[in-house]
Order: sequence, then structure tokens, then C-alpha cells
Amino acid sequence: MEYAYFEQVDLERQEAFLSLYQTVKDHLPPGFIEHEGPYGINFSVPLETYPLGYHCDPKQPLPFITIAAQKSHLALYHMGVYARKDLLDWFTEAYQAQFKRKPDMGKSCIRLKKYNQMPLELIGLLCSKMTPEEWVSCYEQAFRSGNRAS
Repeated sequence: MEYAYFEQVDLERQEAFLSLYQTVKDHLPPGFIEHEGPYGINFSVPLETYPLGYHCDPKQPLPFITIAAQKSHLALYHMGVYARKDLLDWFTEAYQAQFKRKPDMGKSCIRLKKYNQMPLELIGLLCSKMTPEEWVSCYEQAFRSGNRAS
């Protein structure tokens, strides 16, 4: 798919951004949809699967992954690593084993600053580890308990 957002990514990072996009797209389990948002490319659970939608805007599909080009890095926002400690621990350990350092992360954000060293294989594995149904279940548990995952 072609998105207007691709044009917003500066030229020196477009190839890396497209590689990140293709990695996510190729490794997500079936059932997620992709769409352009104001801040990046989103991969979400469609309203047909989860009619309640995103709690901040129920007319929007439930977000799962967003990729974006920020000012100083590319970003992969993965709600699964925010919501599930076991997934965060797995990713952190696998990243450290490969790069001998901790990943540069926020709550759901994996910051990628070295475009020629992006852990695309590891990101692909991460993207494959949660189905839409598993994400909805995780999201509902967090939402119902008051500990929202987004």
C-alpha cells in the first residue's frame, strides 16, 4: 500500500522506514488491518472483530502497533510489550543477547536510531507473538481492571 505518510519521512530514513513497515506487515498474524493515521502507519484490530473499538474513540479500530518517523528516530509502538510483562521481558532479553545493550524503549515505544542496525528479524518475531484475539483479551483485562493498556 502507498500512504501519504511515506512521503513525510525524510529521504535519508525512507528506506529504513519502509523496511520496518514491511517487517511488521509480513509478520503480523492474520486479522489485523493497516491504515494511515495522523502520526504514522497503524496496525489495528478492525471494528468488525472488536466492535467496541478504542476506548478513547470507539469509532476507531483498536490500535496495536504504530510505526512512525519521529524527529530523531524511527519508532515502533507495540501495545503488547506495554500490556504484557512476559512479552516485554522476552523482547528485552532477546535484544540484549543480540546487541549487548538494553533497547532504547519507553512504555510501548521501541526507539530505533541506528537505521543500519535495526533488529528487523527480532521485530518480526515480536510482531508474530500476539494474535488480534489475544490482544483484545489482554486489552479488555487491562481496561476492565482500570489499568488501561493504551
